[in-house]
Amino acid sequence: MLTVTEAAAEAITALTGQDGTQGGSGLRFAMHSLEGDSPQLAVSVAPQPENGDQVLGAEDGPKVFLEPDAAALLDDKVLDVQQDETGEVAFAVLPQAHPQPGS
Repeated sequence: MLTVTEAAAEAITALTGQDGTQGGSGLRFAMHSLEGDSPQLAVSVAPQPENGDQVLGAEDGPKVFLEPDAAALLDDKVLDVQQDETGEVAFAVLPQAHPQPGS
């Protein structure tokens, strides 16, 4: 299951709170393209999940909606935020860290 970092949760809260409908809105991931070796994801702020979406997050907290194909793609990933050299913040999908055997 996709893991959401605290920093990403705060960014989702900031994004979904801008339109005044934070109660049920969330960040939605959907497959944009399955062509080639690197599938493309579409990310948007959605007022509510669509039929079939997987919903992550607490009822009164930030939410992530995952379209079924996107949920499968992101199943073993971490959603985080990163800042670039200009100070712009963007969401980043990273591999989950797996504990090393014996540690």
